[in-house]
Amino acid sequence: MVGSGIGAERGILIRSGEAIQTFKDIKVMVLDKTGTITRGEPKLTDVVTAEGIEETDLLQLAATVENASEHPIARAIVEGARERDIKPGDVADFRSTGARGVSGTVDGKTVLIGNRRLLAEEGVSGLEALDEALQDLENQGRTAVIVARDSQACGIVAVADTLKDESVAAIRAMHDEGLHVVMITGDNERAANAVAREVGIDEVRAGVLPEGKVDAIRELQKKYGNHVAMVGDGINDAPALKQANVGIAIGAGADVAIEAADVTLVRGELSGVVDAMVLSRATFRKIVENLLWASGYNIAVIPVAAIGLLHPMIGVVAMTASSLSVIGNSMLLRRRYAKERH
Repeated sequence: MVGSGIGAERGILIRSGEAIQTFKDIKVMVLDKTGTITRGEPKLTDVVTAEGIEETDLLQLAATVENASEHPIARAIVEGARERDIKPGDVADFRSTGARGVSGTVDGKTVLIGNRRLLAEEGVSGLEALDEALQDLENQGRTAVIVARDSQACGIVAVADTLKDESVAAIRAMHDEGLHVVMITGDNERAANAVAREVGIDEVRAGVLPEGKVDAIRELQKKYGNHVAMVGDGINDAPALKQANVGIAIGAGADVAIEAADVTLVRGELSGVVDAMVLSRATFRKIVENLLWASGYNIAVIPVAAIGLLHPMIGVVAMTASSLSVIGNSMLLRRRYAKERH
């Protein structure tokens, strides 16, 4: 109770005592990228057109189809187009392929937007002419999607998300606690690695589809044992948060993710992860101290009472004093937590 109260004061909501005890043994911290390491507010940064395509036409196509999607990248493309006075048109037969891309019909022509793998699988031509620009954008940490019309590549639209202010320091603190930090993202490998280098991530798993996050957690659990925690914020993260030994949700994230998690970071700051781990260790040490004290008291006093050498009233007073000492020791958790945190 005291540990949960200290956590709540610091914006760390812990749903169960089991989560407090499990957290101290975590060896691997898995982080979702968008909305966890980054702000989750990408902005349109680059527009690269294929030969014979106007930039306004390309943005018009992209914004029209993406306007039917709620994905953060889609919102960034639509807002970026509007900032350039380009209004989305009407789209029919809209379809989303999850993290890979979207498609729809615009003015009777099929428009497909997504990563290179998806467009190659759909038989889109003209991709080779865009490869160099695509690679350059991804090396800069941009998330780039290709726009195709009637199976012909029209160009690239790229967005970028900024890091949260505390991400670098928080991940460094995780390393100081001995954690192996893994980033899981649906982004392409080059863009994911660019972000990982900037924040100091140990391992990157890029191009992971939403349903693949659970499998990734299971793989890590097989490798490191039941000592894997995950931090996420989206609807797609909920199954993986449930699979992890400790699921941690960003407070500003989706309600489904928060409901699936064992711990919620109300302020949405990754630094809360390390605070929760330190609190877990301090709390468990107090539990052990209280258990040893109570066990020692009973081992010493019960035999004396059994042979009739302990007056019942003295036993009542001694038992009350024992309970009060355990409560008092628990209240000292605040001091221990402050010491271990620094």
